Amino acid sequence: MKVYRFLSEEDTSAFCHKVTEALNKGWELYGTPTQTWDHKAGVMRCGQAVVKDAPGTYSPDIKLGAQ
Repeated sequence: MKVYRFLSEEDTSAFCHKVTEALNKGWELYGTPTQTWDHKAGVMRCGQAVVKDAPGTYSPDIKLGAQ
């Protein structure tokens, strides 16, 4: 099955570490990264979609981050 996750975080090194960790666990970048200004929190937020082929059959109960 193919699984999809959208990673997001404030625009700090924490976001880069989150994406790097996913890449090192076999996830692949999907599409381009995105940024938006969070007016309420007063911070820039980043996002990146990632995908991965994983064994098994999809179920809404699976924990995507554990794949």
